[in-house]
Formats: sequence, structure tokens, C-alpha cells
Amino acid sequence: MLVIFVASAFATPVGAVLVLLWASLSGTPWNEIGYAWPRNWAATLIVGLVVGVAFKLAMKAIVMPLLGADPVNQAYHFLSGNGAALPGMIFAVLIGAGFAEETFYRGYLFERLGKLLGSSIAARLAILVATSLLFGAAHYHDQGLAGSEQGAITGLVFGVMLLGTKSIVLPMVAHAAFDLTAVWMIYSNLEVSIAHFVFR
Repeated sequence: MLVIFVASAFATPVGAVLVLLWASLSGTPWNEIGYAWPRNWAATLIVGLVVGVAFKLAMKAIVMPLLGADPVNQAYHFLSGNGAALPGMIFAVLIGAGFAEETFYRGYLFERLGKLLGSSIAARLAILVATSLLFGAAHYHDQGLAGSEQGAITGLVFGVMLLGTKSIVLPMVAHAAFDLTAVWMIYSNLEVSIAHFVFR
């Protein structure tokens, strides 16, 4: 567990691959780490995309301004108008965020903590809060307090999606759509406009 945790902290895709390897070697069914196929793929993809985009817009225009966040994400501002960096960032979002972060933070940690704490409502709530705070903390090193606050809130939302669907597919799609929307905002230099859309 320590190896997976350290790998996920420093190289999230490596951590996710180790989670899948651990599941195979330990005989843990993949559906227990959230790899359960949705009943309706088309609906899951559409809902995930719509929710991810709308969620990011709401976070940027309403929630983060209320928390006093800088409208510009300084950690990723280098991406503004930077076509050369765009393909790598899109790849990082799809693999690092959509796949890897969801596999570790929602799939693996929910499963491991569920084995430790049980499946009562109180236990699930504790797991949801703990993993969300940990997800927020993981964003502090490069995005500061605002990144941690946003990470904790998104962790809560994606965690609720997992608890509601018993699958990480919807959170994966929504997470990728959320981050791709953030990349679009930064690349198109629209962060300030969107952040001031509601609160001038």
C-alpha cells in the first residue's frame, strides 16, 4: 500500500498501474475498485461530459471567486496560447487525471478504507471526506491553497458519483471533462473573463 501511495503522489499514472497490478495479484475483483461497466455507456459518457464541463464553469465563475482565489491559475498559465504545450497537457489530463487519479483516489482508496472502516453510512461518509481532503492536499504543491480547495470540492463530487453509481467510469469521464475545460480556459486566455462572469 505504501508503494502505491508514494507512486501515486509522485507519478500518478504509475500509481494507477500499480493499483491494477495489485488488484490482479491480490485477487481483488476489479469491480471492487470501481471498474464496473455502466449499464448505459452512451448515457454515462454524455452525463459525464456535461457534468464535468458545467462543474468546471461553476467552480471558476462562482465557487472559486467566493473563496477569494486568483482568477488566473498561475501554475498552468504557461499554457495560455501555447500550442506546443497543448497536446502534452491534453494527454496528461486524460491519463493523469481522468484515469490515474480516479483509479487511486476513488477506486483504490475507497476500496481499502472500506475494508478497514466497513460499509455503514458513517464509514462511507468518513471515507468520502478523508479521500477528498487527501485529494485536495495533493494539489497544494503546485497550485497552492486555491488548488487544494478546488481539489477537495471536486474530490467530494467525484466521490459522490462513485458512491451513487458503484463505478468510477462516470467520475473518470467527468474528471477528464472538468480538466479539459480548465485547459481550454487557460489556453484560450478566458480564465479572468469566466472568473468575473458572475462576480465582477
